[in-house]
Amino acid sequence: MFFLFAFAKVFALLILMQKLEIASFYAARRWQLESHRNAQHEPWDEGTLRPHIQEKVLTYLGYGTPAAKFLDLVDFCRPTANCPSKPGVSVQRTQVWNVVTVTACTKPLEMPFYKTTGFVVCSTKYVPNRDRPIAFVLPGISP
Repeated sequence: MFFLFAFAKVFALLILMQKLEIASFYAARRWQLESHRNAQHEPWDEGTLRPHIQEKVLTYLGYGTPAAKFLDLVDFCRPTANCPSKPGVSVQRTQVWNVVTVTACTKPLEMPFYKTTGFVVCSTKYVPNRDRPIAFVLPGISP
């Protein structure tokens, strides 16, 4: 029975890792295409766009769904050096790149012969400030 339980927990962690990579790609690409470079629009990006992306990502990962029990997801994280301390999407703006990090946290595992402190899993994507299509204009020809 121990091996079956351990196998199920490892399988759940593998599923979580795959879902985290897919969700981080979605979050990074959507942030890349819909966020603004102009500082005037930054409150909209942080107040409307990021929470909407975070809601979609957390739902996809399993937060607030029956899958959260199988994946052992929790709403708090233990402190780590590289990952944020809260599950969800965080964005750090720089001049050239936007650093989009998606974090998920699992509860500690307490089995008779094996104990963990819980896992904090994060996926970081670096996306350029803009990748919107710009109309191609030949030099010397004005539209």
